[in-house]
Amino acid sequence: MFAETAPLPAPVHLPGADQPVWRDKLSQLLESTGEGIFGIDMDGCCTFINRAGAEQLGFAPGEVLGKNMHELAHHSHGDGAHYPEHLCPIFNAFRMALPCRIDTELFWRRDGSAFAVEYSSYPIVDGGVVQGAVVTFVDISARKRAEEALRHANDVLEQRVSERTQALSEALQQLRELSAYTHTVREEERTRIAREVHDELGSLLVALKMDVGWLDKRLGEQQQREPVAAQAMRDTMRSKCQNMGRLIEAAVDNVGRIITDLRPSILDHQGLWAALDWQAHEFVQSAELTLDWQMEVEQAVPLPEPSAMAIFRIFQEMLSNVGRHAQASHLAITILATAGEISVRVQDNGKGAAAAAFEAANAYGVMGMRERARHLGGSLEISSQIGLGSMFHLRIQLTKP
Repeated sequence: MFAETAPLPAPVHLPGADQPVWRDKLSQLLESTGEGIFGIDMDGCCTFINRAGAEQLGFAPGEVLGKNMHELAHHSHGDGAHYPEHLCPIFNAFRMALPCRIDTELFWRRDGSAFAVEYSSYPIVDGGVVQGAVVTFVDISARKRAEEALRHANDVLEQRVSERTQALSEALQQLRELSAYTHTVREEERTRIAREVHDELGSLLVALKMDVGWLDKRLGEQQQREPVAAQAMRDTMRSKCQNMGRLIEAAVDNVGRIITDLRPSILDHQGLWAALDWQAHEFVQSAELTLDWQMEVEQAVPLPEPSAMAIFRIFQEMLSNVGRHAQASHLAITILATAGEISVRVQDNGKGAAAAAFEAANAYGVMGMRERARHLGGSLEISSQIGLGSMFHLRIQLTKP
């Protein structure tokens, strides 16, 4: 559009024609465009309008001519409030010679409905004097709906990103706490092993060293003894050697126990199911619990060593949780394994706990079990009621259903 209307070319008359050719051409241009176009005089009344503009407003072109366009199609805001004429950008375009382009307002149809519109208004200047304005407009309702849908989708996306970021932040914090807890447990385990090595093996090795020193000294004195005294000393040394043998056996037993605590040899030699059986019965014997035991693993398939170790550690943690917190007198353990699934269920009759206790930020044992289960492609379900005990159920899907 133009800020000022360009001077029209001199009219060309055809023989027998009453109107100049350029007026027909201009009329054809106005009627062929899909945009609404109308002109107004200094009073805001319509001086011309094309068919597209009239139809968008719900009128025939002849019904609009001479009507005040602000009162006809621009009289109210979207909320229904009156739109004063002196604030209308269209009228300011010619009254103040200020062109404008607006896409945030509404035009009103004949039936009282409104539509989002983008319009431009430019003053018509003739001989340096403003004569009115020409206005072009187009219905942008579809564009507004698309923008609103896009804005809504963006809001939803931002919300999801925010939620996911929060979830990742919480997961990272839990991971850090779990890592710190794992480090603490590892250090405590090292301390325990060091203490056992010092207290058990250390004292045995010191006793053996003293016995060896005693033997060395007595052997050096044998040549100075009379035959009878030498024989008596040999009997004493033999007894000392037997005692040293017992000390060595005790040291071997202690080393085996420490190694078993670190990694049960039965897991390597007899497999996962034997290791679970051994661990369960060792636990109930040391904790003085009664046991309902069920294991059906005839259809089980061999597992990779890392998976077997992970299941064993989860099972150990289940039993450890019973020993630390449950105050139970009875334990029911059910282990079922097929070619497609492994199920390990541990249920006690202890004091139980609220569900929130197993979701707490410092429930590191539960976090560790669940993390191991997820790594295996499985899940850990926990159900517990105060006074009715707890149930831990590990399920691992080995093949796709």
